[in-house]
Amino acid sequence: MHTMWKGTISFGLVNIPVKMHAATDNKDIQLRQLHKKCKTPIKYKKVCPNCEEEVSNDDIVKAYEYSKNKYVILDDEELEKLKNDQEDKAVEIIDFVQLDDIDPIYFSKSYYLSPNEGGSKAYALLREALKDTQKIGIAKMMIRSKEQLAVIRVYQGALVVETIHFPDEVRSTKDIPNIPEQSEEIGKKELDTAKLLIEQLTTEFEPEKYQDDYRIKLEALIAEKLSAEEVTVSEETTSTPDNVTDIMEALEKSINRAKKNQPKPKTKKKAAAKKPATTKTSTSKKKATS
Repeated sequence: MHTMWKGTISFGLVNIPVKMHAATDNKDIQLRQLHKKCKTPIKYKKVCPNCEEEVSNDDIVKAYEYSKNKYVILDDEELEKLKNDQEDKAVEIIDFVQLDDIDPIYFSKSYYLSPNEGGSKAYALLREALKDTQKIGIAKMMIRSKEQLAVIRVYQGALVVETIHFPDEVRSTKDIPNIPEQSEEIGKKELDTAKLLIEQLTTEFEPEKYQDDYRIKLEALIAEKLSAEEVTVSEETTSTPDNVTDIMEALEKSINRAKKNQPKPKTKKKAAAKKPATTKTSTSKKKATS
């Protein structure tokens, strides 16, 4: 598992050297944009609208727009100093709270923590203390040049960091338009029926039974097109890739794993079955003619 960050988690006088790893995968299928005419991938260039010329990364500076078309320039050294000042600090658990005290709207991303060298005992100590007290830790940390408010908790025997939004990053519900007033009259019969329906649909949360149906169908469509060799080679490609079989195998494994008991598409099998029949018929016609 790739290490994204190394540092120290501390609570009181206990310091835990840890490594941080991504806890989730983005399974979205990335689609490229091609020129419809020649099937070449589209490239995006950074162009200055004033000079009308392409700009390289070396010619770009960062700035904050404090008013329309008015900026404060921030150079890389200034930003790097701010970043280093924060990264040098250990991640200190500020408070311990109940998990139920935090509304899910605050949660952002999840990361696993593993003990770094010499940190196993302190890691286990914090894990067991959190489990026994049923508390979670609130801490601040720097991740990718951004200070994050974070929760440290136990998940399936491992310590997990959940980044959470700062209060000023969560928009007020007062800004949502057309929210009905709580005093708006609702019939008792309607409310009782709605509550009964909720009760009937209530069950234990089993994450395994939910799946991304759109992604599964998209994978199946791509696999079908690859199998039928409906592929396009852009003009900028110098050689045709010979790993179509490997891609097919990977896609089919992914589909089978996600779909489990769902039946596979039978289109390809029917098409394959028709070809020999057509060949025999054409052969028999030739013999009859001769």
